[in-house]
Amino acid sequence: MSAKTETIQLQRSLVNQLLSHAQQHQPHEVCGLISAVNGTPSRCYPVKNVARNDEYRFLMDSHEQIEAMRRMREHGETLYAIYHSHPHTDAQPSLHDIHESGYPQLPQIIISLNTQGVLQMAAFRFQGEQVLSLTVEMS
Repeated sequence: MSAKTETIQLQRSLVNQLLSHAQQHQPHEVCGLISAVNGTPSRCYPVKNVARNDEYRFLMDSHEQIEAMRRMREHGETLYAIYHSHPHTDAQPSLHDIHESGYPQLPQIIISLNTQGVLQMAAFRFQGEQVLSLTVEMS
């Protein structure tokens, strides 16, 4: 008997927003939050990346992150996932991504721009050192 894989469903328009955000800022990593209404992902909130080495790391600007959370509450939304891009590598979590995750209960979505015109997006959940791969479906 195989283990059941968790699936997250993202609307194509949301995926397009995430990809556009990543493409507009390459070669720098972008980051942000994804909100949900009644458990359904609904909106992305880009947050400025303030990491010193922002081509290979991300660190959310704390003021923008707080503002995004405030706006979510105003819209009746909840925090659903964290996203960031990998301009130079595949959509696989780095050790930094795993160790620095402040929300292990949330899906972590990684968008790779290290592709030949094909969207590469993957989602994970981090439980300590364990990385659980999630299935991403677009609707």
